[in-house]
Amino acid sequence: MIRLERRPSPSALWTAITPLIAVLLTMLVGGTMFAVLGKPPVQAIAAIFWDPIFGDFAFYYRGQLLVKAGPLILIAIGLSIGFRAGIWNIGAEGQYIMGAICGAAAGLAMYPSESVLIFPLMILCGALGGLAWAMVPAILKVRFGTNEILVSLMLVYVAETILASVSSGLLRNPEGMGFPGSRNFQQWDAAHNTELIAGTGMHWGVAASFIAVIFAYVMLSRHIQGFNIRLAGAAPRAAALAGVSWSRVILLCLGFSGALAGLAGLFEVTGPAGQISIDFNSGYGFTAIIVAFLGRLNPFGIVLAGLLMALTYVGGEIAQLNLQLPGAAIQLFQGMLLFFLLATDVFTNYRFRVGGAA
Repeated sequence: MIRLERRPSPSALWTAITPLIAVLLTMLVGGTMFAVLGKPPVQAIAAIFWDPIFGDFAFYYRGQLLVKAGPLILIAIGLSIGFRAGIWNIGAEGQYIMGAICGAAAGLAMYPSESVLIFPLMILCGALGGLAWAMVPAILKVRFGTNEILVSLMLVYVAETILASVSSGLLRNPEGMGFPGSRNFQQWDAAHNTELIAGTGMHWGVAASFIAVIFAYVMLSRHIQGFNIRLAGAAPRAAALAGVSWSRVILLCLGFSGALAGLAGLFEVTGPAGQISIDFNSGYGFTAIIVAFLGRLNPFGIVLAGLLMALTYVGGEIAQLNLQLPGAAIQLFQGMLLFFLLATDVFTNYRFRVGGAA
């Protein structure tokens, strides 16, 4: 008889190696999937993991890694704070969209001014837009005890509807010949999120993500509020007896994650994306969930996980271009990472036992 037995304490070894095992299993099963699709598996895996760093056009692709990793890290840092407290914000995609809409609207209201205050104002409005959208499930949970998973997830579809509406209406470019989409921020110096170092992909969004990493680490390890968050997630009863306000933790965690997701949306719309459009949302809010868990909810682990996930994005584009792999196969490949991480994570808290003896 084979059974799972709970460990007295989580295994430090399995905690360290399960992300690596998950990546290896993803490569193995993903390679099998590519072979079934009639593509050379080794070449496909190499296109995803090798070519962006060491391939013929690596210099260009390395810069794209930071472009892709920036929003993932920024959103994942905010999500990880809530996950540590047992608060499950699954709607970061909606907060990402609303941050982009609010920040873009603030800037477009002042077009064509070239004031240096425009971009900082857009950053502020982007953060407030994401925060306000996250406050809906936060307040409903505090006031009525609703499930933040369902509410935050459903609000994603509301945000997508608003995005489609403003792209074709309120924020549509009046000089765009009737096509949906806002003005292009890349052609407006005052509102453009430019590269800080040319050719590196390092823009203000990437810088903000690294600032968020440091802030999250300091808060979790050195600040009383970080202790309260960790205590609330690990031992809710002990947290209540210690006087930790559960309502305050909910509002803080959801508000913080919403603000960072909103910032990610603002930096994306003023940088790589360039404009508000119907298909602006790219799934970063959902992918960041994988990044948060792959990074073990640790700020520095999230940086590595974000770069790894960015590698699958950039490498996936190379594989689609060179091997004609379907985009759905790349998305499935990325989803395997979370699946195998959760599957192997069981061994962190449990171990196999054979036979009936304890």
